[in-house]
Amino acid sequence: MYDFHNFALTPEQDLVVNIAILSSLVFAILKGEKKIQHSNPLMILALVTAFCIAGRILLQPLPNIQPVTVTIILVGIYYRSPWAIAVSGVVALSTNLVFLGHGPWTIFQFIGWSVVGIAGSVFADKLLIDGKIALNRLMIFSAVSAFAFDWIVSASILLNHDFSTFYPYLVNGLLFDVFHALGNAAFVILLANPLGEIMSRHRTTNRGRAVSQVATN
Repeated sequence: MYDFHNFALTPEQDLVVNIAILSSLVFAILKGEKKIQHSNPLMILALVTAFCIAGRILLQPLPNIQPVTVTIILVGIYYRSPWAIAVSGVVALSTNLVFLGHGPWTIFQFIGWSVVGIAGSVFADKLLIDGKIALNRLMIFSAVSAFAFDWIVSASILLNHDFSTFYPYLVNGLLFDVFHALGNAAFVILLANPLGEIMSRHRTTNRGRAVSQVATN
Protein backbone atom coordinates (compact mmCIF):
# COMPACT_ATOMS: atom_id res chain seq x y z
CA MET A 1 0.00 0.00 0.00
CA TYR A 2 1.05 3.54 -0.63
CA ASP A 3 2.09 5.48 2.45
CA PHE A 4 1.04 8.96 1.39
CA HIS A 5 1.35 10.39 4.90
CA ASN A 6 4.93 9.27 5.46
CA PHE A 7 6.57 12.67 5.17
CA ALA A 8 7.35 15.56 7.51
CA LEU A 9 7.09 19.30 7.11
CA THR A 10 9.90 21.66 7.99
CA PRO A 11 9.22 23.92 11.00
CA GLU A 12 8.62 26.82 8.60
CA GLN A 13 6.14 24.83 6.51
CA ASP A 14 4.43 23.60 9.66
CA LEU A 15 4.00 27.17 10.87
CA VAL A 16 2.53 28.25 7.52
CA VAL A 17 0.02 25.40 7.69
CA ASN A 18 -0.89 26.30 11.27
CA ILE A 19 -1.41 29.97 10.41
CA ALA A 20 -3.59 28.94 7.47
CA ILE A 21 -5.71 26.75 9.75
CA LEU A 22 -6.05 29.50 12.36
CA SER A 23 -6.94 32.07 9.69
CA SER A 24 -9.61 29.72 8.34
CA LEU A 25 -11.01 29.36 11.85
CA VAL A 26 -11.25 33.14 12.23
CA PHE A 27 -12.92 33.44 8.82
CA ALA A 28 -15.41 30.71 9.74
CA ILE A 29 -16.28 32.41 13.05
CA LEU A 30 -16.78 35.79 11.38
CA LYS A 31 -18.94 34.32 8.63
CA GLY A 32 -20.84 31.88 10.82
CA GLU A 33 -21.73 34.50 13.42
CA LYS A 34 -23.69 36.46 10.83
CA LYS A 35 -26.08 33.52 10.46
CA ILE A 36 -26.95 33.50 14.18
CA GLN A 37 -30.38 35.10 14.20
CA HIS A 38 -30.66 35.83 17.92
CA SER A 39 -28.20 37.15 20.45
CA ASN A 40 -26.31 34.18 21.85
CA PRO A 41 -23.43 35.28 24.11
CA LEU A 42 -22.73 31.77 25.42
CA MET A 43 -22.18 30.44 21.90
CA ILE A 44 -19.85 33.35 21.13
CA LEU A 45 -17.92 32.72 24.34
CA ALA A 46 -17.59 29.05 23.39
CA LEU A 47 -16.30 29.99 19.92
CA VAL A 48 -13.89 32.53 21.38
CA THR A 49 -12.59 29.93 23.84
CA ALA A 50 -12.07 27.43 21.01
CA PHE A 51 -10.23 30.11 19.05
CA CYS A 52 -7.94 30.80 22.01
CA ILE A 53 -7.17 27.11 22.42
CA ALA A 54 -6.45 26.66 18.73
CA GLY A 55 -4.40 29.85 18.55
CA ARG A 56 -2.24 28.91 21.49
CA ILE A 57 -1.51 25.45 20.11
CA LEU A 58 -1.07 26.34 16.44
CA LEU A 59 1.16 29.36 17.07
CA GLN A 60 3.35 27.54 19.58
CA PRO A 61 6.37 27.65 17.18
CA LEU A 62 6.37 31.44 17.49
CA PRO A 63 8.18 32.76 20.58
CA ASN A 64 5.53 33.83 23.08
CA ILE A 65 3.15 35.05 20.35
CA GLN A 66 -0.47 33.91 20.56
CA PRO A 67 -3.93 35.57 20.55
CA VAL A 68 -5.05 34.48 24.01
CA THR A 69 -4.12 37.61 25.98
CA VAL A 70 -5.82 40.06 23.63
CA THR A 71 -8.91 37.87 23.32
CA ILE A 72 -9.30 37.57 27.09
CA ILE A 73 -8.95 41.34 27.42
CA LEU A 74 -11.81 41.68 24.92
CA VAL A 75 -13.88 39.18 26.89
CA GLY A 76 -13.26 41.27 30.01
CA ILE A 77 -14.30 44.44 28.19
CA TYR A 78 -17.52 43.08 26.70
CA TYR A 79 -18.58 40.31 29.09
CA ARG A 80 -16.84 41.42 32.31
CA SER A 81 -14.48 39.65 34.64
CA PRO A 82 -16.40 36.45 35.57
CA TRP A 83 -16.39 35.23 31.98
CA ALA A 84 -12.81 36.38 31.42
CA ILE A 85 -11.79 34.26 34.40
CA ALA A 86 -13.77 31.29 33.09
CA VAL A 87 -12.20 31.50 29.63
CA SER A 88 -8.74 31.87 31.21
CA GLY A 89 -9.17 28.68 33.21
CA VAL A 90 -10.49 26.62 30.31
CA VAL A 91 -7.73 27.77 27.94
CA ALA A 92 -4.87 27.28 30.39
CA LEU A 93 -6.02 23.90 31.66
CA SER A 94 -7.09 22.35 28.34
CA THR A 95 -4.04 23.40 26.33
CA ASN A 96 -1.57 22.40 29.05
CA LEU A 97 -3.21 19.10 29.96
CA VAL A 98 -3.55 17.85 26.40
CA PHE A 99 -0.80 19.52 24.39
CA LEU A 100 1.74 21.82 26.05
CA GLY A 101 2.52 20.21 29.39
CA HIS A 102 0.79 20.56 32.74
CA GLY A 103 2.42 21.61 35.99
CA PRO A 104 2.41 24.26 38.70
CA TRP A 105 2.84 26.93 36.03
CA THR A 106 -0.70 26.23 34.79
CA ILE A 107 -2.25 27.91 37.83
CA PHE A 108 0.01 30.91 37.34
CA GLN A 109 -1.04 31.15 33.69
CA PHE A 110 -4.65 30.96 34.80
CA ILE A 111 -4.04 33.72 37.35
CA GLY A 112 -2.14 35.83 34.83
CA TRP A 113 -4.86 35.72 32.19
CA SER A 114 -7.53 36.22 34.84
CA VAL A 115 -5.77 39.37 36.06
CA VAL A 116 -5.55 40.63 32.49
CA GLY A 117 -9.26 39.93 31.91
CA ILE A 118 -10.25 41.61 35.17
CA ALA A 119 -8.15 44.63 34.23
CA GLY A 120 -9.92 44.76 30.86
CA SER A 121 -13.24 44.78 32.69
CA VAL A 122 -12.11 47.49 35.13
CA PHE A 123 -10.87 49.75 32.33
CA ALA A 124 -13.66 48.90 29.87
CA ASP A 125 -14.99 52.45 29.91
CA LYS A 126 -11.57 53.73 28.84
CA LEU A 127 -11.03 51.08 26.16
CA LEU A 128 -14.56 51.06 24.72
CA ILE A 129 -15.73 54.52 23.72
CA ASP A 130 -19.18 55.05 22.19
CA GLY A 131 -19.37 51.34 21.47
CA LYS A 132 -16.05 51.32 19.56
CA ILE A 133 -12.71 49.90 20.64
CA ALA A 134 -10.06 52.60 21.13
CA LEU A 135 -7.34 50.79 19.20
CA ASN A 136 -4.40 52.94 20.32
CA ARG A 137 -5.35 52.58 23.97
CA LEU A 138 -5.97 48.86 23.61
CA MET A 139 -2.60 48.37 21.91
CA ILE A 140 -0.84 50.06 24.83
CA PHE A 141 -2.98 48.18 27.34
CA SER A 142 -2.31 44.83 25.66
CA ALA A 143 1.44 45.50 25.52
CA VAL A 144 1.51 46.27 29.26
CA SER A 145 -0.64 43.20 29.88
CA ALA A 146 1.94 41.04 28.11
CA PHE A 147 4.58 41.99 30.67
CA ALA A 148 2.13 41.61 33.55
CA PHE A 149 1.08 38.14 32.42
CA ASP A 150 4.63 36.95 31.77
CA TRP A 151 5.89 38.20 35.13
CA ILE A 152 3.01 36.54 36.98
CA VAL A 153 3.80 33.25 35.22
CA SER A 154 7.50 33.71 35.95
CA ALA A 155 6.64 33.88 39.64
CA SER A 156 6.01 30.12 39.47
CA ILE A 157 9.76 29.56 39.85
CA LEU A 158 9.47 30.91 43.39
CA LEU A 159 7.89 27.59 44.31
CA ASN A 160 11.36 26.05 44.33
CA HIS A 161 13.73 29.05 44.04
CA ASP A 162 14.30 32.23 46.01
CA PHE A 163 14.16 35.87 44.90
CA SER A 164 17.87 35.90 44.09
CA THR A 165 17.01 33.67 41.13
CA PHE A 166 13.76 35.42 40.26
CA TYR A 167 15.17 38.77 39.12
CA PRO A 168 17.81 37.33 36.75
CA TYR A 169 15.09 35.05 35.42
CA LEU A 170 12.94 38.09 34.59
CA VAL A 171 15.84 39.82 32.87
CA ASN A 172 16.64 36.74 30.78
CA GLY A 173 13.02 36.58 29.66
CA LEU A 174 12.66 40.23 28.64
CA LEU A 175 13.10 39.48 24.95
CA PHE A 176 10.22 37.02 25.08
CA ASP A 177 8.15 39.59 26.98
CA VAL A 178 8.80 42.03 24.14
CA PHE A 179 7.72 39.41 21.59
CA HIS A 180 4.52 38.91 23.57
CA ALA A 181 3.87 42.66 23.68
CA LEU A 182 4.52 43.12 19.95
CA GLY A 183 2.36 40.10 19.15
CA ASN A 184 -0.45 41.52 21.26
CA ALA A 185 -0.26 44.84 19.42
CA ALA A 186 -0.49 42.99 16.10
CA PHE A 187 -3.47 40.95 17.29
CA VAL A 188 -5.22 44.14 18.40
CA ILE A 189 -4.86 45.50 14.87
CA LEU A 190 -6.06 42.24 13.30
CA LEU A 191 -8.72 41.05 15.72
CA ALA A 192 -9.99 43.79 18.03
CA ASN A 193 -12.55 45.30 15.66
CA PRO A 194 -14.01 42.11 14.13
CA LEU A 195 -14.13 40.21 17.43
CA GLY A 196 -15.32 43.31 19.27
CA GLU A 197 -18.20 43.76 16.85
CA ILE A 198 -19.25 40.14 17.29
CA MET A 199 -19.10 40.39 21.08
CA SER A 200 -20.99 43.68 21.01
CA ARG A 201 -23.83 42.10 19.02
CA HIS A 202 -24.04 39.24 21.51
CA ARG A 203 -23.78 40.96 24.87
CA THR A 204 -27.31 40.08 25.97
CA THR A 205 -29.30 36.85 26.04
CA ASN A 206 -32.60 36.40 24.23
CA ARG A 207 -34.32 37.36 27.47
CA GLY A 208 -32.67 40.75 27.36
CA ARG A 209 -30.27 40.11 30.24
CA ALA A 210 -26.65 41.09 29.97
CA VAL A 211 -24.36 38.07 29.92
CA SER A 212 -22.42 39.59 32.83
CA GLN A 213 -25.66 39.38 34.86
CA VAL A 214 -26.05 35.72 33.91
CA ALA A 215 -22.53 35.04 35.21
CA THR A 216 -23.19 36.61 38.59
CA ASN A 217 -26.63 35.09 39.21
